[in-house]
Amino acid sequence: MAHSTRKGEFTGRHMLMIMVAFFAVVITANVTMAVFAGKSWSGLVVKNSYVASQQFNENVAEAEAQAALGWEPTMRIEGGELSYEMADRTGANIPLASVSALFKRPVSTAQDTEVAFSLAADGTFTAQAALGDGVWVVDILSDAGLETPYRDTRRIVIVGGALR
Repeated sequence: MAHSTRKGEFTGRHMLMIMVAFFAVVITANVTMAVFAGKSWSGLVVKNSYVASQQFNENVAEAEAQAALGWEPTMRIEGGELSYEMADRTGANIPLASVSALFKRPVSTAQDTEVAFSLAADGTFTAQAALGDGVWVVDILSDAGLETPYRDTRRIVIVGGALR
């Protein structure tokens, strides 16, 4: 018995080709995304999560003690010029010995930028840094004469070279 196939008839071979093409597209997309993810961010927030977990309560106590001081840090960014100062509850400036900052992108370590501030004549700390527009996480350490540096960590958005 001879099998006749009419032109345009949907056969098992057609279904097989559709299934192979579908899964080839899905696998290609997954591999592409995995490669981009692997190249863009290491995925590490801390080097050793076990050690970081052991220090958690100590870090919380340190943050609570720092919050109890009632100090208000102020940061300004305008056209690559950064300024930083800190005031107490009454609004009086707190003298700082030094200020340093690490600007990090939330999803990549490629643009991490360390900035060392210098004391200006008006008592604020200033620095120059070419930070691109977008979201940054900044970790600022200030020496205010405390046992440990005052840590100010915040998520900021820079638009047109200015803090928004």
